[in-house]
Formats: sequence, structure tokens, C-alpha cells
Amino acid sequence: MTQHAEPAVKTPPASGPDQADGRTAPRTLLVRTLARPEVGVLLGAVAVYVFFLIAAPPVREASSMANILYQSSTLGIVTIPVALLMIGGEFDLSAGVGVITSALTASMLAYQLTLNVWAGVVAALAVSLAIGFFNGWMVVRTGLPSFLVTLGTFLILQGVNLAVTKLVTGNVATDDISNMDGFDQAKKVFASSFDIGGVQVKITIFWWLLFAVIATWVLMRTRYGNWTFAVGGNKDSARAVGVPVAFTKISLFMLVGFGAWFVGMHQLFSFNTVQSGEGVGQELIYISGAVIGGCLLTGGYGTAIGPVFGAFMFGMVQQGIVYAGWNPDWFKAFLGVMLLGAVLINLWVQRTMTRR
Repeated sequence: MTQHAEPAVKTPPASGPDQADGRTAPRTLLVRTLARPEVGVLLGAVAVYVFFLIAAPPVREASSMANILYQSSTLGIVTIPVALLMIGGEFDLSAGVGVITSALTASMLAYQLTLNVWAGVVAALAVSLAIGFFNGWMVVRTGLPSFLVTLGTFLILQGVNLAVTKLVTGNVATDDISNMDGFDQAKKVFASSFDIGGVQVKITIFWWLLFAVIATWVLMRTRYGNWTFAVGGNKDSARAVGVPVAFTKISLFMLVGFGAWFVGMHQLFSFNTVQSGEGVGQELIYISGAVIGGCLLTGGYGTAIGPVFGAFMFGMVQQGIVYAGWNPDWFKAFLGVMLLGAVLINLWVQRTMTRR
């Protein structure tokens, strides 16, 4: 639904019915392929992988790749719904601390009330979805930019995480819940590992890929996917043709809440306890992963597969630097380079698509 202004053109001299200028000539298969949102990041991911294969020999081991995929999955599970939200034309800066909020809720509720940990898990899901609903409702109701709304939510959650944890536990971390009822069953769902060819593979990798497949199907094959692209392209035009703009935007924010909840549960059942001050800065990683994955900052364009490769690039760089024996501070530099490169590629894609 995005409209592009046509350039003013003087009447060209007629040179024959078969003559076409550069603006109307059909694009080649190569150009159409490169214009796909996920192709640029796929090539970038391959380049980064080959680079670290050469620079860091430990990366060639299967166990190292399992660690890289695990690191990527914990980022990618949230990056996917963040990407869907960006396709819908909005941002969420509260996703990082939202992960910690969900973990704190599940841990403290179960421990302090001596409940089965599944009660805490369900309560945490309700809280995470409520945070997403609040963000979406505020954006739709007030018309404020989602950047401002979710920045406010980010600050609220950051303060609440620290203050409530200290008030309830007397510490900045929650108590160990590993001996509580239901812990082992919940760990199997959120934080277990499988032995594949002698290599321990985390279950989050499978969840990550499953969520990517589901999100791709929703975007490409369902009415809800059409609504997502429509509200991100032009919400007024979308509303005019009957798209439920409010429902679509609010539900996209709630999907981000779901992703934050899932990763929060993984962290809780992996480490048995949660540090209340963590999560700050992760929201930028999620957004960067979506941008690197081909989502335009203006909304209305992108895929769910591109952010999978974007998250893989982050995991590859983060772990590759460690395997190469370099200073981990270089990760931020690589992050900046990848982000700027992705923005430039997205700009080229946008100009290519609008060319007549």
C-alpha cells in the first residue's frame, strides 16, 4: 500500500513501439533475486562464517557451531517477533528488560508462594502479554510514536525489576528454584539439551527454527500477514480498505511479549536464578538483528527468514571473537559495521524496488 510519487517526465520522442527506457526495462533475474530482503543478509552471514572459519580454527568443530547456534537462538527467538513488529511499522525498546521481567515474575511468584513452577510460568506469560498489550494500546490510543511509548515502558520495567526484587528477596537476584516442584519438567521444555552425533545441542535452536517457519507461513500465507504489511506500509490506507489496524498493531506488540517470555523462561531454567539488573541493551540487539535481516525502518517490508540470518551473524561474531582469542570489546565494533552495512543494503533495495 506504500505509494511512490511518479517523477515528472516530458513527452519523449517516439522511437518505435519496442523501445523501452531504463525506467521501464524489466529487471534481470539477478537484480530481482538480490532485491529479496533475506538475500543480502544471507550473503553477509556466509561471508562472516567463512571469515571466522579462517580466523578462528575452533569454529570448525561441531561443538563450537552448536554453541554459536545456541547463542544465535537466544537472540533470534525475540528478534523474529521484533521483526514482525517492524514490518508493521513499530518499534519496541522494552523487549530486553521484558525478558528479565518475565523470568523474575515466574521465579519470585513460585518461590515466595511455594507453588509449582508452572504456576509461575503461566503468570509470567500473562504479565508479558499484558506488557505487550499495554504498549500496543498506548500507541494506538494516543498516536504517540512507539519509540517514546516503549522507552517509557523500558524505564518502568527496569526500575520495577530492581526495586521489587530487592523488596521481595532482599537481594538483586532471585532465589534458586531448582528443587521446586515442576522444575525438571519445565527445564525439558525451555532449557534442555539433546545429544546429536556426540554434540550437545540446546532445545532453543529447534524452537528458534520452528518459530521462524511459523512466522514465515503467517506472513506469506495468511490474512494476518497481509494486515501486517498493510499497516506498516500505510495504516490510513489499510484502515480504509477494512484492515483492523488497532488489533494488528496490538497483537504484534503482544507477540514481542511472547518472545520475551520464552527467552526469560529459558534463562530462568538454565541458571535457576535471575539477576534483576540484566537485559538492558538487548533491545538494540533485537532491533539491529531485524534491520540486518532486511526489515526497513519505515515498515511495510521484510521477512521472518532474514532476521534468522541476522541473529546467526550476531551469534557468529560474538562467539567467533571468543574462539579467535580477540578482545570481546570488538563485538560492538563488528555490530556497528554490520548495522551500517545492512542499512546501506536496505537503502539500495528500497531504491531498486521503487525504480520504474
